[in-house]
Amino acid sequence: MSALNSEDAANRPLIGISTYLEAKASWGVWELPAALLPAGYPRLVQAAGGLASMVPPDDPRYAADVVARLDGVVIAGGPDVDPSHYGARREDRTGPPARERDAWELALIRAALDSGTPLLGICRGMQLLNVALGGTLVQHLDGHVAAPGVFSTHTVKHVPGTRYAEIVPDAATDVPTYHHQAVDRLGTGLIASAHADDGTIEAIELAPPGWVLGVQWHPEAGVDSRVMRSLVLASAPTT
Repeated sequence: MSALNSEDAANRPLIGISTYLEAKASWGVWELPAALLPAGYPRLVQAAGGLASMVPPDDPRYAADVVARLDGVVIAGGPDVDPSHYGARREDRTGPPARERDAWELALIRAALDSGTPLLGICRGMQLLNVALGGTLVQHLDGHVAAPGVFSTHTVKHVPGTRYAEIVPDAATDVPTYHHQAVDRLGTGLIASAHADDGTIEAIELAPPGWVLGVQWHPEAGVDSRVMRSLVLASAPTT
């Protein structure tokens, strides 16, 4: 990718992407705590015409200030959401809690919703969006993970008349998938805008005028940039 000149950069919306927070990560000679993100996320934002900024966990009190400096927000995939956030008891196959991420990303989501900042939730991010609006999750779902650490592919079908159907008008699309939890009861105001063949909700959204969408799959692991491009366009500063 060629370097941007200053005018190009000024016209590209700044998209903040939430990050993992790991107690130990290795690179070079180092093994240290790290805030990290698979490179597919910023690369997808860049390919869609945006500027990517990593947003690591912080004090939730600062979420609104952070969102105010961004043009759009992406909540990335990652570990299971703590069931306490939706009033459920932890099941045996639910992963360990990521309390700092949960608190920070829920605050980012609420700040984006309050401010009308375009918001995209990816996998865990979609689940957190649902939880932030009072919804619940299925804590274990078979058939959506092929093998540990390996993305698989399945088909999703859009719901006609939804924002997602406008973005991806194909009746059925193959998407990269890796998840074992899913939306159960939809949060307030959310509608399902895509499903897998087994009925799993694969995309959720809020009605316009705002731009709020969650997808259960991992667009950063594929080549289809239409969802991210739509977020970037919605996030473009107005003149």
